[in-house]
Amino acid sequence: MIANAPHNLMLDLPVVRGSYMQGKALADITWFRVGGPAEILFMPSDVADLQEFLTNVSPSIPLTLLGAGSNVLVRDTGIAGVVIRLGRAFAEISCDENGNITAGAAALDVSVARFALDKGRSGLEFLRGIPGSIGGALAMNAGAYGGETKDNLLSVQALSWSGELIELTRDDIDMRYRENKSAGDYIFLSAVFATQAGDAVEISGRMEEISGSRETTQPIKSRTGGSTFKNPGGTNPDGPKAWKLIDAAGMRGHRIGGAQISELHCNFLINHGNATAADIEALGEMARQRVRETAGIELQWEIKRLGDPK
Repeated sequence: MIANAPHNLMLDLPVVRGSYMQGKALADITWFRVGGPAEILFMPSDVADLQEFLTNVSPSIPLTLLGAGSNVLVRDTGIAGVVIRLGRAFAEISCDENGNITAGAAALDVSVARFALDKGRSGLEFLRGIPGSIGGALAMNAGAYGGETKDNLLSVQALSWSGELIELTRDDIDMRYRENKSAGDYIFLSAVFATQAGDAVEISGRMEEISGSRETTQPIKSRTGGSTFKNPGGTNPDGPKAWKLIDAAGMRGHRIGGAQISELHCNFLINHGNATAADIEALGEMARQRVRETAGIELQWEIKRLGDPK
């Protein structure tokens, strides 16, 4: 062995039926299209494969879960250890005789909303307005247009980081505004949502309304990560809104490198194609500083930042 040669992490990993990819460029799979590589990207073939991996992997190896990549910013240094990403085997959607809809963690939110429409079930229309997957929605209690993930949630199937399969009810999970205090303890596999019988025309109309609103008020065709900061007022319709605070601080359209605060919606950061993750994060921090100076309010990141900040 050559002295001081970098250690190959692959040699320490358990045998799996899924796939390992070394040095996978995470910019290829995140919506911002920025960030460094994963040291190892693991795509498990199914729940049993993931369970075996968690049971046998060394506890000294850092593990990071990455969903659809819609509401995350991977830093330019990349992510050390193993990044776990759930694929098609975790994207199934079904409906039981009671109208309860089970959605895999990798199922896209919009796909779940459309599935519910096809079944004539109401209650999940708000998912049409949330980019990303059900796993991410569970991890941050995603919400939009008057609905939150926790509202209709009945139960969740999850794995502990030691590989134990667990069934959790909504009461077992501490879900708050854009936050899930239990998210770090589990890898969410699927969720069961209660729905109500509804009129397909009305459900479709509501979803079209949400889609139309997003197209006219959000930069959905740009490279963005969704809402950047939590609203300081939470779900209170009369509370302070992040975008208004950023706008009042004079930050609308401001740029650092290839990153820009959207002129259409000030709570969205945009990559114009040549931004680095550092550009985007620095711009977000500048917006926080300006709001702190002008309004005395500390904005909290809604986007999850992954990787070493150095």
